[in-house]
Amino acid sequence: MAEPIILADHVSFSYEEGGPLAVQDVSLAVEKGSFQAILGQNGSGKSTLAKLINGLYVPTEGHVTVCGMDTQSEENTWEIRRRAGMVFQNPDNQLVATVVREDVAFGLENIGVPTEEMPGRIEKALRDVGMLPFADRAPHLLSGGQKQRVAIAGVLAMQPEAIIFDESTAMLDPQGRREVLSAVKRLNREQGITVLWITHFMEEAAECDRAHVMHQGRIVLSGTPREIFSDVKKIKPYHLDAPPMARLSQALRQQGMPIRQGVMTVEEMAEEVARLCR
Repeated sequence: MAEPIILADHVSFSYEEGGPLAVQDVSLAVEKGSFQAILGQNGSGKSTLAKLINGLYVPTEGHVTVCGMDTQSEENTWEIRRRAGMVFQNPDNQLVATVVREDVAFGLENIGVPTEEMPGRIEKALRDVGMLPFADRAPHLLSGGQKQRVAIAGVLAMQPEAIIFDESTAMLDPQGRREVLSAVKRLNREQGITVLWITHFMEEAAECDRAHVMHQGRIVLSGTPREIFSDVKKIKPYHLDAPPMARLSQALRQQGMPIRQGVMTVEEMAEEVARLCR
């Protein structure tokens, strides 16, 4: 098994001293190069956990280490945020310049990248997310999905080892969500960038290597998407629903059709239907 790039060790966090715990005794290992999801309804603690990993919050109890660096140590903060970038829910909150190219340059300036290195990094980052043709466009003229891909490029240009996506598709339409998830999957597959994907969309989690379900600040389920979603009743107590194809396959099995268990995607369902029609 690959070495964990992100490690949470019995982490708890409260927003105020003596107050209720937003995250309770969470332990999590995210291996280098993996694509893992954290799921949960609103208020489950998943976004708080994301901010603990990025060093925006410091644990009340326990430790978070990123690339071997403890987030408790202030001297590690900027290096942690460079090596584990973060993309937030609203892309407008991360876009600061009037031209796409300049927006991607902003993070590089903050970490002191030499000026002569910047054009190459900017061009590569925009190409990697399919936004190079828009390099000289004003961000406000872009669609939501395009803006979010520019925000990802801004993180990519800093050459992180991992990227944390905190509900990064929540404000996008279905097309924008597909654009962003497709770009992120390609970065994970082709460049080996570790991805921690925070979402409440079950169909997005179905495309990850591994998923963790949070409820009331705790991780209550962990496993592959097939393990978590193959039995729809397993996640009902946590106010979550299985991806549409998992629900459909279970309904068809209940009607006596020999659909295999663990169907997650439209493509897999199409294969099953084709198999039954032969």
